[in-house]
Amino acid sequence: MKIAVTAESTIDLPEDLLLKYKIKTVPFLVILGDKEFLDGQISPMDIFKFVDENKILPKTSAINKEQYFAFFKEQLMSADAVVHISLSSQISSSCQNAMDAAKELKNVWVVDSLSLSTGIALLAIYARELVDCGLDAKEVFEKVSARVSSVQASFVLERLDYLYKGGRCSALAYFGANLLRIRPQILVKQGKMGSYKKYRGSMDKVVANYCKDTLAEFNNPDLKVAFLTYTTATHGMVEAAKKALQERGFETIYETHAGATISSHCGEHTLGILYINDGGVGGDENSAKSEKENIEI
Repeated sequence: MKIAVTAESTIDLPEDLLLKYKIKTVPFLVILGDKEFLDGQISPMDIFKFVDENKILPKTSAINKEQYFAFFKEQLMSADAVVHISLSSQISSSCQNAMDAAKELKNVWVVDSLSLSTGIALLAIYARELVDCGLDAKEVFEKVSARVSSVQASFVLERLDYLYKGGRCSALAYFGANLLRIRPQILVKQGKMGSYKKYRGSMDKVVANYCKDTLAEFNNPDLKVAFLTYTTATHGMVEAAKKALQERGFETIYETHAGATISSHCGEHTLGILYINDGGVGGDENSAKSEKENIEI
């Protein structure tokens, strides 16, 4: 059985890794003022320039049911089945739209990743490995779904202005964070983004402390692969994260850039480390208590 592994553009993988793991994507729409772009047609730098010049945020548009139906049908022209890893249902209507489209087709299986960015990529890579081992689509769907809760996806922000302008944090939190130079950690838990730990100081130092704390708390990683993903970052930020992942013993560390959709909601100098935290066997879930504030995009 030939099985296509698919995702949305929010998987945040560069073309070489999409080709390596044979993952096909369907793009989100990014709207800058009166102009529309497919995610992938514009870069995060284009978005940051637009925000700086116009003082307004871009908008992103979820993929609708009809677009998913056409996308899945296209994949089924050359495959017997599709396993689709979707952006979290808790932060976008796209997942439900994909599921609704799948109901009208045979052999299309939609996994709610309850994650975003390269958290989705971790599950898609696992799906590809299962496909290559000869499992059928239903088995791949079940095994990938079983690992969803073990994905550790988090990141630190230098500034809160994108979340504030988007109405996703209060004025008090925004101005307080600026005054105290607070760099919040955002943790994805049960599909939602929530404020977790808070750091202060330069981003190089913040990233080093964030990585140390994350690896200590989510301390049962599958060491096969980890992602270091950012919108923009200083050399010091990247090196601090890379060093932490290397010292923990990850075999493969992919350094990737967030795409236009994710960058539209995070802003510059946002960096995260992402990995599956089940020891490589798809079992234990190591969760953390997040604060009450939930953030939706």
